[in-house]
Amino acid sequence: MMREFSAGGVVFKKAKSKVLWLVAKSSPSKKYPGDIYRLPKGWVDDEENGKRPGPLSRGEKKLTEDELRSTAVREVQEEGGVEAEIIKKIGTERFFYTKEGERILKFVTFYLMKWRKDLATGPGFETEKVEWLDYEEARKRLTHSGEKKMLDKAKQSLDQGLQESLV
Repeated sequence: MMREFSAGGVVFKKAKSKVLWLVAKSSPSKKYPGDIYRLPKGWVDDEENGKRPGPLSRGEKKLTEDELRSTAVREVQEEGGVEAEIIKKIGTERFFYTKEGERILKFVTFYLMKWRKDLATGPGFETEKVEWLDYEEARKRLTHSGEKKMLDKAKQSLDQGLQESLV
């Protein structure tokens, strides 16, 4: 069975007295024509100009924590259009999917990240738009249940005392 490794971020910012969460809407494609709301994430490395995962993403080489962290920062920039700082690791989502008839076990490591600034370039081509939403609305909007769980964990971290020191 093939494996894939990715990383991403659950990004928050403070707006007045509220904490808002970044949610990205994927650009429609032939494979995914509907509305998909997600957290920014992606392969650690790729080949063929992003068409397939690279050796680190396929698990052919052992990943380091630094590689996962730098991937999360990069993907938040590319898919979220923002610069953000990693606060802490939230956890790793695991799920199966099938691609071209092959079953793949995917691991996505997420980090709690604090927004620093919007990038002048905005999000990349994979993202139609980004929104900053309160927790309830962000949770409703996210398409995948595993990402909702990561948002829950991120909010819980802030609620357990991190909020005062971070925002």
